[in-house]
Amino acid sequence: MLSRTADNLYWIARYMERAETTARLLEVGARIALLPSSGHGYRSEWDSLLQASGTALGFAHKYGDPVQRNIESYMFFDRDNVSSVASCLFRARENARIVRTALTTQVWDAINTAYQELRELERKPRSELELSRLTEWTMRHSAMVRGAIDATLLRNDGWDFLNLGYHLERADNTARLMDVKYYVLLPRVEFVGSGLDNYQWTTLLRAMSAHRAFHWAYGGEVTARKIAHFLILNPQCPRSLISCAYGTNEHLHRLARGYGRSTEAQSMARNMLAELQDGTVEAVFDEGMHEFLTRFILETGRLGHLVHEAYLSGDVR
Repeated sequence: MLSRTADNLYWIARYMERAETTARLLEVGARIALLPSSGHGYRSEWDSLLQASGTALGFAHKYGDPVQRNIESYMFFDRDNVSSVASCLFRARENARIVRTALTTQVWDAINTAYQELRELERKPRSELELSRLTEWTMRHSAMVRGAIDATLLRNDGWDFLNLGYHLERADNTARLMDVKYYVLLPRVEFVGSGLDNYQWTTLLRAMSAHRAFHWAYGGEVTARKIAHFLILNPQCPRSLISCAYGTNEHLHRLARGYGRSTEAQSMARNMLAELQDGTVEAVFDEGMHEFLTRFILETGRLGHLVHEAYLSGDVR
């Protein structure tokens, strides 16, 4: 496969997953905003979403103070924000259009339909669009694209690049969603273990569509340690960091076997998986949740760079 085709497929997946995560971030903010104010980790829960998504500087330059309605618009509709839902869907469709012949009709239709419906939403007055409707719409279309990919595409190297993009983006995004809760939204350390703390953890589970799955896996009381284990170390959770690491390793291994050579990307991915397999919740809390998640996000970024150098930059065909 040509590296430019692999690059387009890889970024289709990353942009679709990023659009879904941006919608999930907005849902976290909306749910947490329903709580009575009791102090702030950042100036507000909405400001924290900008910090976690890495878009705070761009927002401040364009809008100034973090007002809820402006943040909603910036994270969903604003094309100046490269991580907004609108920007991600536009870029996913552009990448899909370029490699149209590498996709099935069902995959193209799912991506194109999402984009065309987005254009209709953009023409509506913002006052007519409830945030919950926008987030549910995004998650539904993201699921439809992923379902079409899983159900109709040939299991060749193109499928591997798509899934590699999904797993790397999801790993980064799960860590960012957790960081919003643990480091930013919890106002002060004395709130750890309180009703507010547990409510925020439950809100995070709901935003990840993992609330019922968590109770199936653990039952009983919702605690920070249980949820941290579920979202970091439990391979039964499809959005956990270790599940993403398993998926990344699987598709990198398939590429190495198919192309007849291994790269630094495979080595780093194996090391990341091994650390998670050997890890414990106690070790995560000893290091500090924010510090662990920040390190993981940086390592995921480095792995993405190695994937680009090995397969997407044009040096390998």
